[in-house]
Formats: sequence, C-alpha cells, structure tokens
Amino acid sequence: MTYYLPYLGMTSIETAGRDMADYGHELLFGTFITPQADQADRVVALARLTEQAGLDLVTVQDHPYQARHLDTWTLLSVIAAGTGTVRVVPNVANLPLRPPAVLARAAATLDILSGGRVELGLGAGAFWDGVAAMGGHRLDPAQAVDALAEGIEVIRAIWAADGGTVRVDGTYHRVKGAHPGPAPAHDIGVWVGAYKKRMLALTGRLADGWLPSSPYAGPGELPAMNARIDEAAAEAGRRPADVRRLYNITGSFTGPGTGFLDGPAPGWAEQLAELTLDQGISGYILMSDDPDTIRRFAAEVAPAVRELVTAGRAGHRTPAEPAAAPPDEERDRTTISTTPPGDDRDRITISTTPPDPAAGRAPAFSVIPTPDDGTRLSDVRVWDETTRPTGPPPDPDRRYTAGEQAAGRHLIDVHDQLRAELREIRGLVEQVAAGTMDPGSARSHINQMTMRQNNWTLGVYCQSYCRLVTTHHTLEDVSLFPQLRQAMPGLAPVVDRLEQEHHAIHDVLERVDRALVALVTEPDGMKTVQRAVDLLTDALLSHLSYEERELVEPLARLPLH
Repeated sequence: MTYYLPYLGMTSIETAGRDMADYGHELLFGTFITPQADQADRVVALARLTEQAGLDLVTVQDHPYQARHLDTWTLLSVIAAGTGTVRVVPNVANLPLRPPAVLARAAATLDILSGGRVELGLGAGAFWDGVAAMGGHRLDPAQAVDALAEGIEVIRAIWAADGGTVRVDGTYHRVKGAHPGPAPAHDIGVWVGAYKKRMLALTGRLADGWLPSSPYAGPGELPAMNARIDEAAAEAGRRPADVRRLYNITGSFTGPGTGFLDGPAPGWAEQLAELTLDQGISGYILMSDDPDTIRRFAAEVAPAVRELVTAGRAGHRTPAEPAAAPPDEERDRTTISTTPPGDDRDRITISTTPPDPAAGRAPAFSVIPTPDDGTRLSDVRVWDETTRPTGPPPDPDRRYTAGEQAAGRHLIDVHDQLRAELREIRGLVEQVAAGTMDPGSARSHINQMTMRQNNWTLGVYCQSYCRLVTTHHTLEDVSLFPQLRQAMPGLAPVVDRLEQEHHAIHDVLERVDRALVALVTEPDGMKTVQRAVDLLTDALLSHLSYEERELVEPLARLPLH
C-alpha cells in the first residue's frame, strides 16, 4: 500500500527510505488553547467545547513569565473540575520555572482528583530572558537538555510511592531524602517537546511521548526526527513503539487544498491518516481558539481519520507494532454532555463514538451545539435563564443518517449568520460613536438585516431549511414549531419557551432602534445605545445557544428528511 503525501511532494514509503512506521497506538485528538487572562471565561468554555465535541485532550501552553496568560496548572485544575472525560495536559510545562519534585506532586494530585485524566508535557525551556526575569536559571541548550533529563528522573522517583527515599544528586536538580508520593491514579505519560538532535535522543531514551508542533517541524521534517527517536530508543533497550508520537497542528478549512492542512476537511483527514500510517503519529492537537474550527475538526476530521487509519491498518501490518483498533474504553469515552457539568441538564447526552465500518451502521450524532460561555455585558436580564425547560433525553443507541444530521447543522449555520450580524451591529455602533457614521445610516443597515426582517418567528430558518424538505412538505405548509410539538410532545415546553424568547428578542431590537432615534436629541444618548446593544448581545447569544442545545438533535428525528 502506497500513500502519497502531496505536501511533501513524494511517495512516503518509497522515497523516505523507511518502512511504514505505524506504532499501533489508539488515535487521540485534542485542542491547544491559548490561556488568555483577559478572556478567562472563554478559555474555560473552549475546554468544555472540546469535551462536548467528543475530543480526547485539552492542552494549554505554559509560559509562566507571560503576564497576559493565566497560570497553566491553576487553569488545568479548573478545566479538570469542570469536565468529566477529557485528559488535561500542559503543552508543554516549563521545567526551568517548575521544580520537578513539586511539579510531580502537582501532576499526581490533579491525576487523582480528575480520575486519571492528566498527562505531563515537558519542555526544556525557552525564552530565557523571561525565565531569568522570574528568578529561573539561564541555561544554554546543552545544559537545558541535561536539566530536563535530571528533572524526568526526579518526577518519576516522586511518583514511585512504593519506592525508597528519593535522592537525586544532579547538576541542576537535587532532591535529598524526599518521601515519594502520592502515586498518580494512572501511569502519567511524560510527553516531551523536542526538535534538536540531543532532545530527540533524550525523548527516545526517557520519554513516553514526543510532542512537536507543525509550525516548527513541518511534515517533511518528521521522518528524520522520528528516525533519531527510534535509534535512541533502540540504543536504550526500548522499542520505538514505547514512545507515542503526537503532533500540534494548525491549518485552515478555507484554503485551496495545495498545502498541509490547507483546504477542505477530507484533505485534512487524508493527510493526517497518512502521517499515522507512515510516521506513527497517533495524536493530533489542534492549535486554534476558534469554536467553529474546533467543531469541524471534531465532527469532520477526527472520525474520518479514524476510519482511514482503521482501513489502512487492516490492509497492512507493520513490524513496529500489531495494528489494533482503539480500546472500547477509549471509544466509549466520547459520550458527551451538551451542557456544562454541574448543570441539572447534563443528563442529556449524545454519543459521538466513531462508527464501526464493518457494522454498516449509520453514524452517531456529531453536530455539536454552540456553547454559551456565560459572558454577560449588561446588568439587565431579559429573562430568567434558570427557568428554561429541557426536552427529553435522546436515545443513546440511535444512529443518524447524514441527511438527518444536516438539519441541525443547518440550524447552526443560520445562527452563525445571526451571530455575524450581531458583530456587524456592534461595529456600526462603534462607527456612530466615533463619528464616522450617522445614526440614520446605522438604523438603515440594521433594519435590512435578517434578524430584523424575520421578526424572530424563525422565518429565516424555515425559508432556507424548508427548501431541503422532500415530497411530503412544501414551503407553505411547513411550520417548524407546530411540527415539533406534534411529533415530540415532550418538547412542547421548550418550544413554548423559545417562542417567548423570540418575542423578547424582537422587543430588545426595538429598544436598539429607539435608542438610535433618540441619539440625536439626548445628551447621553450614545451610552443608551451601547447599553441597548450590550443587552441585545447577551440575549441573542444566550438564546441561540439554548435553542441549539434543545433542537439540534430533535431536528434529526423530525420526519422532514
């Protein structure tokens, strides 16, 4: 079997000079989130979205000298407490500013508290001016590698709770008689970020995983780096498969498809599957803070990569490791909650376990509602969110066709259009405040928008979605809410509440319009306009998330397909 790597311009098996090196590890997919301190709620919401989308890992960079970042270990603890399935990983922990004995106990503690959901990414250090400014020691590259090796020795000794007193007399790290423990809840993997020869050799000798990033090590560089790890592992008496290979990746779904991860999702899936089958990469971590990109990665890329790799492994057994399907426990872990943990609505779960290609079954539900990040700009509340009803839970064993899932996807697409219009409204108000647009022009723009034209009766959804409806329905006789009430009586309270909120949003839009009219006569009119737009932002984003949470899956069961 030959896999062509278009971004390398070569046939990997024939030209790279290596046998296929699929080490047989189960596939993992995750996110790499920027810990922006001024967007703390959004950071946590993205972590929850990662779990809701059915991904395996939430990872966070660690730069303790960066004043604009949240502290990584504190953040990972909050994420672990607010989730139930995803593993949390520093990507990668800055060892020069985190004493290894203390770091070992922090990781073990969080692993215990999270039920075994911690892995430890480690780095030798970088940005030495920042390290020194925080009180760390400035090291040259060779010293940093040696210090990392000593640090790994300390960490593993602390985790060995049944071992003897820990004594490490290193050049950079010394432990003199510390008691080991606590032991982590599972064998935490030590994943090293490495690029240069000495670091790659250390990874092969000592690490459980290798964690480079595509902006710093492109696909074309992976064969030689992998070979160095394999060689060092063999010299240390280890198997190359003892080192899991993971990859932080970045890309675009809107590109022309001529480069690495620069085009439609099927191209991503093919390229990542090739990397698994040829270079043994078994973990892909998306470097993005965009929720739509995360959702697409989870819904369109990850399942397709699993399917391609399963097919590839079935057709080719490698000498590195017998091919194996992901363990049942890993597959079952992808059952997700559609609401934040702790909410009384987390009983609603949707299975996103990848399908068994041999079973011939339709796929599980994979359209992920947009989460509400909880941010509120106004002190005024249009409604009491705690009184929102919840529909009956779906059948966890039900499978969905692509056509059925398209309904929920379309609802999210329509909502995304409304979210884009909301951003446009806020931009118009900013222009009015800056004096670059008059209030009358802003009103004219807003009144032409979809959210004003449809008076919040869900007309925009029906007008576009109902064009997809087949022979039994026409544009005139399809009215979404009555059909939902009739087909799913248990959803009626939700439908009633959504209609009430539609009327409330219409009133909020009227408030924005009145504020723009009064702007020219009221001395404090601009503040009134901004308050009205803040209230619209709170109401609209909250409502759209609630509507998606309650309707995305039921739409797949509505007999419109």
